[in-house]
Amino acid sequence: MAALVLPLAAVAQSTLPAGALLPVSLDKSLDSRKTHSGQTIQAIVMQNIPGTSIHRGAKVIGHVIQVATLQNGQATVELRFDTLAARRQRIPLQVDLRALASFLEVEDAQVPEDMADRGTTPETATTQQIGGEQVYRGGGPVTSGLTIVGQPVPNGVLALPRTQPGKPCRGIVAGSRRPQALWLFSSDACGVYGYPRLRIAQSGRTTPVGDILLVSEKGPLQLRSGTGLLLRVQGFGGGS
Repeated sequence: MAALVLPLAAVAQSTLPAGALLPVSLDKSLDSRKTHSGQTIQAIVMQNIPGTSIHRGAKVIGHVIQVATLQNGQATVELRFDTLAARRQRIPLQVDLRALASFLEVEDAQVPEDMADRGTTPETATTQQIGGEQVYRGGGPVTSGLTIVGQPVPNGVLALPRTQPGKPCRGIVAGSRRPQALWLFSSDACGVYGYPRLRIAQSGRTTPVGDILLVSEKGPLQLRSGTGLLLRVQGFGGGS
């Protein structure tokens, strides 16, 4: 049976409102030396999305627009995520990229800080999010310094997106006060973590909307399988 395709306007209103965050994990490595225009890319949603029918395990699908190696040694990959596959539905999607974290950053965010304590379990551990916030599981909050910013839930955290001085990412958009799924990212996470030579040259917020341009300042651009991405649904008032 063919998958059901829903109109984008209907999805934005009933399933994925503007400003909703989608924390995903890249399912295959991306290497500018081997990647080609038109290549399909795919990432897995890592936490249930509050207020929607989108659950952990749904797939965000896109494609590579173009790949280039410049004379100064920089490598660029332009890509777009445009489809959400969930529960036998294929939903048109338009997103931008708020934050990106290496596989090692993702791994570190899951390691308990008090792992030497034999009584510690994943459900009661204290961990540090990508971006520095602390997660106190087993009934505790998510904090930034002494400020409570969210709460832990299975497979991630819920918090209102926050801004960070000097960074381009916005906090609450479209007037939504609903806490968002952040998985392993801090509520103010913005930009690149764990890839020192990589930058987000275009997040997808500006024209051409939805097109994400990544640049490696030196050498090939390589994203390992398991790289984390924090995407944000575009729409009225949307953006990183």
